[in-house]
Amino acid sequence: MAKKQKKSYRSRARRSRAGRAARGGKGFKPSAGGHNARPARLEKVIDPKVAAVMRIYEEAMRHFNHQSFRRAKEILQKVLAGPSRELAERARVHIAICEQRLQRPAPVHLRGPDDHYHYAVSQINLANYEEARAHLEKARKLAPKADYIYYALASVAALSGQSEDALKHLAQAIKLRPENRYHARNDADFKPLEEDARFQELLYPERANGRRSGELRA
Repeated sequence: MAKKQKKSYRSRARRSRAGRAARGGKGFKPSAGGHNARPARLEKVIDPKVAAVMRIYEEAMRHFNHQSFRRAKEILQKVLAGPSRELAERARVHIAICEQRLQRPAPVHLRGPDDHYHYAVSQINLANYEEARAHLEKARKLAPKADYIYYALASVAALSGQSEDALKHLAQAIKLRPENRYHARNDADFKPLEEDARFQELLYPERANGRRSGELRA
């Protein structure tokens, strides 16, 4: 009986060594959880300072998405001084966009012909003739018998080198209100038309009538 027990013990020892070799070779030690145990998952460690800047950046983007560009820019400035180079680069891009949006003029809400007229006059003073002409045309449609609108259209046309339109609009302004003839005589806006005979005839009809009378007498 003793010999059989010894043989059995050695057999178990050999099987144990073979099992260890199959699971990883000599000296392999199984984990405390057995052969079904899984390695622990490594959690990504984030620098607390970077996490704080990330929260600031997210706050800025909320303002940006709501088109509060001035506030978004102020908050993004804080991100530039943070430890994250990637967030700082994103912040620079969005700051540039904020500055572009802030430079755009606020939309103008114009209603009646006078609103369009006064806005057009301000654009004439800035030499924005196309913008001025567009609003004067809107004013003319709303008030087709307003002489001052035709007078302004004539000024814009003269300043932008469109003599035919200038003469046409000025003639209409004078027809609606003859006093516009005297205003135009001293208006520097019409200086480009001074050498045009049609302009002189429009402003000084008495001279043209005098010449015609002299030609008839001759």
